Amino acid sequence: MNAIARPWRHALAAALLGLSSPGAHAGGEPFAELIAEALRNNPEIRVARSERQAALARIGPAGALDDPMLELGVLNVPAQSRSLSQEDMTMKMIGLAQRFPSPGKRGLRVQVASREAEAAAYGYRETVNRVLRELKLASYDALLAAESGRLAASSRDTLERLLRVVESRYAVGQGNQADVLKAQTQLTKMRDELLRLARERATARSELGRALGRPEPVDPPGTGLSAPGQVALDPRRLEQEAFRQRPQLLALRSLIAKSERAVELARKEASPDFDVRFSYGQRNTAPTGMKREDMISLTVAFNLPLWGESKNEPRIAEAHASRDQALAAVSAQQQEIAMRLHHQVAATEQGLASLRLYERDILPQARLTVEAAASAYRVGRVDFMTLLDAQMSVFGFEIARVAALSGVHKALAEIDFLTGRLALEASGAEDAALDSTGAR
Repeated sequence: MNAIARPWRHALAAALLGLSSPGAHAGGEPFAELIAEALRNNPEIRVARSERQAALARIGPAGALDDPMLELGVLNVPAQSRSLSQEDMTMKMIGLAQRFPSPGKRGLRVQVASREAEAAAYGYRETVNRVLRELKLASYDALLAAESGRLAASSRDTLERLLRVVESRYAVGQGNQADVLKAQTQLTKMRDELLRLARERATARSELGRALGRPEPVDPPGTGLSAPGQVALDPRRLEQEAFRQRPQLLALRSLIAKSERAVELARKEASPDFDVRFSYGQRNTAPTGMKREDMISLTVAFNLPLWGESKNEPRIAEAHASRDQALAAVSAQQQEIAMRLHHQVAATEQGLASLRLYERDILPQARLTVEAAASAYRVGRVDFMTLLDAQMSVFGFEIARVAALSGVHKALAEIDFLTGRLALEASGAEDAALDSTGAR
């Protein structure tokens, strides 16, 4: 019994110690370097950051006046003589003209541009939120594949030792060839499982590299999956937190405010703008020698909004439609977030309950079953298949435990994404990342 059962137990014990080691990552701290790297290099984040900067740059020009117009020319020149001194009204003129929008238009344009920039800034934060979610999910997938691979390797080693025992018993006439074939078949299946897990790990490492903006696969932080600490899973509080700070919702609310300002601006467009013109006219001395006085002119012109109905009403309708669309989008997103939060909370609670069940009941009972089956097999009271099934059950339960642990971490990452916590988590790393690149 000891020659068969103890290696299996030792391999599983070593795997369990590795899973709960103090160096294993918990919380967001081991992800700090990866988060900073993603903020620097992820192309989606860089695009969103550029969009935010472009939107901020549009605020100032939105409230600026049009360029003034400089006028140069001559006035009232006789067509025949083309003399600049013959007629009293002939003069050389220089003038300036400036258009002034109707009072309130410039302020509304600035408000519209400011709300657009605010929405772009929240859009950037939502991009960060989403990329960090992908980064963490890929990390947990890679860690799950690595942990499962280590358990599968331990199982393979145990099966190889078990195969040697079965072959020895068969050689001395205490076993049968069917037992040898069964052990060989199970060993081959375990080797195939190792290949599958290696593929899954490679895929997850590639996804992690993509989230970081690297062209090559990347290993996740830490050496294994650790048990999560105390977590608060009140769906109502999580909903309130999400509605308060999720960047996606904040961006939509900024668009609502922008649409409201756009409605005011569209209505204000019916008010006339004013063109103020000032000119100075210099007159030459008369042919009789009499000096002529120079002249100044000041005029104010304004447009007549005769076609305002055909021009402004569609703009007002467009702004109303944009506001209604954003309001509907906020409502729809809040419902979806609430639904997904309830789902992830349930998944977390179920995963934690499964972990407790595996650790307290299922795995200890399965290991005792292996020991009992090994003892009975040694004295010929059970067949080899019973022992093999018992040992493979332990492996299956241990894999299920690790999968449940990974599922809990992924569900918590989804909750952090839905509530916008990942964007807040990146705030500290963002300053360092931007300082290192000089980006602003």
